[in-house]
Amino acid sequence: MVNSKYEQDLVKDGVNVIAGVDEAGCGPLAGPVVAACIVLSGSTSVEGINDSKKLTPKKRNDIYERLKPGCSLGLGIIWPKEIDKINIYQARIKAMQQAILNLDPLPEHVLVDGPLKLNLPDIEYTNIIGGDAVSVSIAAASIMAKVTRDRIMEEYDVIYPEYGFGRHKGYGTKYHYQALARHGSVEIHRRSFNLKCKRYSLGKYA
Repeated sequence: MVNSKYEQDLVKDGVNVIAGVDEAGCGPLAGPVVAACIVLSGSTSVEGINDSKKLTPKKRNDIYERLKPGCSLGLGIIWPKEIDKINIYQARIKAMQQAILNLDPLPEHVLVDGPLKLNLPDIEYTNIIGGDAVSVSIAAASIMAKVTRDRIMEEYDVIYPEYGFGRHKGYGTKYHYQALARHGSVEIHRRSFNLKCKRYSLGKYA
């Protein structure tokens, strides 16, 4: 259950600036990995904050719009060419570190979704497995990351309408694989990922 227990425990220990960080977009065939790091104001009260995967797109967008004006937000974006170069695991770490360091002011302590080891010599952090389901800060970060990434993919949907990025956001759906079979890959596809699926292939990939 998402709550503020982790945050409250840190406050009791004298920590003032507490952030949550999470990412979106590790699994897709196309588009960036986007991480968000958020510091919720003490006066922030937004109903419905939860793991972004458990919310409808409409609910995520609504919470995003209500959170953004009153929070400190840092983003990290790793694009497909770099993902291919450093691998998706390292891209996830790098995106999170960018998001944290893009906060102003920097947090004193970060709650991190998952077991990732970050390189943050001057910032303490706590790894929480499944953090987006139990920590309100990480859940909020998951929403900010997901909505930011979805909006990026919707912009690419205008540029490449034949791929349907607006509907699947770059994930390996039947529609996406069939579009790859028809049209080949474009600049935002991850070359290190498997862009071919025999089940949905309609011919050779370009």
